[in-house]
Order: sequence, then C-alpha cells, then structure tokens
Amino acid sequence: MAVRVLIVDDALFMRSMIRDIFSREGFEVVGEAENGAEAVRLTRELKPDLITMDIVMPVMDGITALRQIVQADGTANVVMVSALGQESLIAEAIEAGARDFIVKPVQAGRVLKVVQSVLGLDERFRPQGPAAGDAAGSPR
Repeated sequence: MAVRVLIVDDALFMRSMIRDIFSREGFEVVGEAENGAEAVRLTRELKPDLITMDIVMPVMDGITALRQIVQADGTANVVMVSALGQESLIAEAIEAGARDFIVKPVQAGRVLKVVQSVLGLDERFRPQGPAAGDAAGSPR
C-alpha cells in the first residue's frame, strides 16, 4: 500500500515540485492545500500518512494548522517546509509537534531522506503504488 501524502503550500509551483518528487517515488499524493485552514480540513477527511506543510501562508499559517492537526491526532506526521532564514519559526514548529523540516528550495534527496526518517522506512524502501516499479525511477 502506498504512503498517502498531503501537500500544503500557497505556491502552486512548490506544490507541483513536491508532488513530482513523491509521484516519481511511488507515493500517493491524496490531496493539496494552499493554506492552513484547508490543510486542517483535508487532514480530517483524507487521513494522510504524511503532511508537508509550508509555514508562511495566507488565511491560516502552517504553525497554527500544525497545532490544530496535532491536537486532533497526536500521531500525525507533519514535515514543515520553510525558506532559509526562518529558523525561529522552524524551532517553534518542532516544539508544536512537527516531526522534521525541509528547507526551500526543496531537493528530492533531502525530501526522501526526511520522509524515510519520519516514517521509519528502510533506506531501500520504495512505496508500492501505481508508479512504483515502472516509470517511477526513470528521469523526466
């Protein structure tokens, strides 16, 4: 069964980049949100295995959304995605329950390493999904 991922970022291009990384590796992207309020709602509906969450977003920021998600489900696996220079916000997010963080610009290797660590996956792990095994490992 594929690892189910929810991607949260107000920038469409960033969601696309992260989606591509996960899709290539056989993860199942079950949803995308452009603000924290949507993230909270979609987390309840979709129950993803992993959430990547931008920190600075309109409507509801990522740390506020993180707190609500963790309050509803203390086992939620939320990885914060932030720009350089947001160290104090990253520290606040970790205190609020984030499992780890990824610094923008995102790099596929770093994303996969963080996901493996957060989910306790073996380094050789490749999720089993529709893309796994065929075109998943081929470059685009």
